[in-house]
Amino acid sequence: MFAFLTKWLSFVRFSHTIFALPFALAAMAVAAREQRGWPGWRTFLLILAAMITARTCAMAFNRIVDRKFDALNPRTAGRHLPTGQISLAGAWTLWALSAAGFIAASYSLNPICFALSPVALLVICFYSLTKRFTPYTHVFLGVALALAPVGAWLAVKGANLTALDVARMLTLAAAVVLWLVGFDIIYALQDYEFDKAHGLHSLVVAWGPRNALQAAFLAHMLMCGLLLVFGLLCRFRIAYLVGWFMIVGCIVLEHWIARRRSLKWINVAFFRLNAVISTVFLIVTVAEVVFEGGFKLR
Repeated sequence: MFAFLTKWLSFVRFSHTIFALPFALAAMAVAAREQRGWPGWRTFLLILAAMITARTCAMAFNRIVDRKFDALNPRTAGRHLPTGQISLAGAWTLWALSAAGFIAASYSLNPICFALSPVALLVICFYSLTKRFTPYTHVFLGVALALAPVGAWLAVKGANLTALDVARMLTLAAAVVLWLVGFDIIYALQDYEFDKAHGLHSLVVAWGPRNALQAAFLAHMLMCGLLLVFGLLCRFRIAYLVGWFMIVGCIVLEHWIARRRSLKWINVAFFRLNAVISTVFLIVTVAEVVFEGGFKLR
């Protein structure tokens, strides 16, 4: 049973949920600020369920539509569909069940989440096809990931949004898009030769690795600026500022690794540092909300 569960979790790279989840939980905490960041167990568990099912649906679809390219790429040839560890029918079943689970969780949250759930599913699945026709595939993936904090915010507030709520929510969403664009460009360096040879698109292929890395760094600098604006909009203070400096440090280190180390180091830059970034953001945001912007210098 454990081996069966491990196989399916690794199929959808369940551990990578850590990238989107902290931003969703941070958005939840800010949206529920009047309740010290806690919307109640029901809403919290439904947000978790929606996050997990949405990401599972997106990853299952990605593995299905990319299975032929995965089989040809030495880096991905060992994945579950190319090797037959999981059947195509099984993958489609997981996709359908997770999509249904996401819609059910959205229905249980509130009417606006339910109404937007088909749109969210379309967006998070569509990005898997974009590498076939546009070099801006990273932007589509960023938008898909940015739906996590937007969805969490709507899960808490429903349609009862103020202008300030909208400004905060969209600023955070834009920061997540730029964050994803930056680190997905770095990740795409691993497949530069393969994508170029097989007609797949990315900014790395379109602009070359050096120029693409410059674009990634610019995206990350803009992301840091937006995170600072988000903190100002939320009237956060010392704890958030400390976390912001830590995030900037991680970004600089990530780009140093991408430029100075071999491609085998990309996974270090991609996984560990970006996991730290999202986790630090969650911790300092929750701290500011729970302690009402405390941690003030006296």
